[in-house]
Amino acid sequence: MALLTRFFRAAIAIAWKDLRIELRTGEIVTTAGFFAVLVAVMASLAFYGGPSTAEKVAPGALWLPVAFASVLALSRTWQREREEGALTGILISPAPRGAIFVGKAIGVFAFVVAVECVVVPVVALMMHVDLAEALPTLALLFALGTIGLAATGTLFGAMTVRTRARDLVLASVLFPLLSPTLLAGIGATRELLSGAPFDELYDYFLLFGVFDSVAIAGGIGLFGTLVDE
Repeated sequence: MALLTRFFRAAIAIAWKDLRIELRTGEIVTTAGFFAVLVAVMASLAFYGGPSTAEKVAPGALWLPVAFASVLALSRTWQREREEGALTGILISPAPRGAIFVGKAIGVFAFVVAVECVVVPVVALMMHVDLAEALPTLALLFALGTIGLAATGTLFGAMTVRTRARDLVLASVLFPLLSPTLLAGIGATRELLSGAPFDELYDYFLLFGVFDSVAIAGGIGLFGTLVDE
């Protein structure tokens, strides 16, 4: 119990550090949010063909900007750790490696959720989609998808933090790995906007659960090896 308490305290401390920096600067959410909104607006204008196509196009316009913006958020959150030896300071602290991973992932999750809170209303407005009834289920879908995105991105962000072309490498590695959760999110959102009841989305929730579990377990298990090498 003492080890578990120490683990979660360290994770919360790491996450709170990232959140305090973001609250003071606002650079990640502002930059990633602006980029995501721009992509969402461009997708809405390019693919919207009237009410008959809104339900088919809106899921992609919702998820793809979030995926692209997440790479910016991940790159910047790890770039901060490179500055003035901050990463070295964290690694020599008594915090367990798994707790560092969880704390960084919580911070990324919070940044991406903030971007989603901006993107979803913009897409709904641009495509004239009524999300009032579907919003609770849609929020759950985005929450589950963002957990997997944050966990996977945090792990591979740590892997590429010391590389020169880290943004390119991160995007090249991350997007193929995120394809299951992105495809599940787009498919579930399409079914939801088409009027499918909650029960018919069970397979999508199951896929989210499996992906999130593997991402979290793999991150906790492999993070220490990646950052120590």
